[in-house]
Amino acid sequence: MIPVIALIGRPNVGKSTLFNVFTRSRDAIVANEPGLTRDRQYGIGERNDKTFIVVDTGGLSGEKQDLDDLMAQQTRLAMDEADELIFLVDARDGLTSGDRLIADLVRKSGKPCHVVINKIDGFDADQVMADFYALGFEQLQSISAAHRKGTSILLDRLLAAYPAQQPLSEAASGPMIAVIGRPNVGKSTLINRLVGQERVVAFDQPGTTRDTISVPFERHGKPYTLIDTAGVRRRGKVHQAIEKFSVIKALEAIENCQVAIVVIDAREGLTDQDMTLIGYVLNAGRALVIAINKWDGLDSDQREHNRSTLQRRLAFVSFAAQHFISARHGTGVGELMGSVDQAYASACRDLNTRYLTDLLEEAVFKHNPPLHHGRRVKLRYAHQGGRNPPVIVIHGNQTAHLPDAYLRYLTNFYISKLKLKGTPLRIELKSGKNPFADKKRVKKRNK
Repeated sequence: MIPVIALIGRPNVGKSTLFNVFTRSRDAIVANEPGLTRDRQYGIGERNDKTFIVVDTGGLSGEKQDLDDLMAQQTRLAMDEADELIFLVDARDGLTSGDRLIADLVRKSGKPCHVVINKIDGFDADQVMADFYALGFEQLQSISAAHRKGTSILLDRLLAAYPAQQPLSEAASGPMIAVIGRPNVGKSTLINRLVGQERVVAFDQPGTTRDTISVPFERHGKPYTLIDTAGVRRRGKVHQAIEKFSVIKALEAIENCQVAIVVIDAREGLTDQDMTLIGYVLNAGRALVIAINKWDGLDSDQREHNRSTLQRRLAFVSFAAQHFISARHGTGVGELMGSVDQAYASACRDLNTRYLTDLLEEAVFKHNPPLHHGRRVKLRYAHQGGRNPPVIVIHGNQTAHLPDAYLRYLTNFYISKLKLKGTPLRIELKSGKNPFADKKRVKKRNK
């Protein structure tokens, strides 16, 4: 059994910092601002021969505002999933009324709990711990997550009762699917619809998701990992430092995924920001599926206008499937994953060298490369140079002089013949060395 450890506590007590220490990553956003983590963030940790899952949660403030209620619900779900709880408190703040309220919630859960006193630097550990014994828990330990002081001892104590496992990183996790788009287009609602539960906070307010949230799930026995990302705005509208960092995390998700689902708001139509975001996906070479959300709220004239606009402006990504959906009501969502499977298969496909070369000969026969200074560019053979995205390496003479128009012709030719769906294709050109080049230089010097 792989243990699940949930980190809970008030806002800004260091949960995300400890999450990053346990997972040896920077997957959780860390900054001196309360309430930064709003959803459950899952990570994989390994300690010696043991593997564990750690869950970062939003801070339990006890306030009754709408968002705090949703965050508290996410924290309770994380507690239900967990085998062990780390109740993190702040040595600088001392014991607070908020800590006492959380302690009551922990006791009601019945889960094993370790009270961990963070930010112990500069304090007398024994004196601080004496204050927190008033919470009524036996397992107390002091640490400094920011300086990794005491964190290894804490992990060893948590994992002592669990057997060794194979590292989870060796298990098949399926394709990584980044769900991206502008703020408030329905990304979190779409993920909840696909997974079939309220896994991430869906709140009718732009910018609710600030971090990137990994959501593993299975569909028809096949594993996937969905990545919910912060909404990407125009650079001029990104004011807070935290929001800027969230955008970076969203772009990192594009780099790390195999397939990107770009979510577009049908009511607003295709915006310049949507086009820029699709451009990021293309530059990263990732497979692409486009979901036009909130389609059910349009009348027939609006739908016709949006369809024609999408067809015209998205001609440069004609390989990508488009789905008109309602994430809230589920209309059209079931077909999305079929396109994701198809795009992933195309992006990771093995391509035979002989077949690629035969197709190159066919393409050249149908449309010869142009002349350069009276000499024709010669394309001799092709082979696969990479996957995700598929890369075809073409060897020949004077390939550096092949115009972009002909390169686009070859790209479209291969996509069509190979029946690639949902993925861009890259072509790399390599020129063979001219065996007579050195002899020509010798003749010139002799003259």
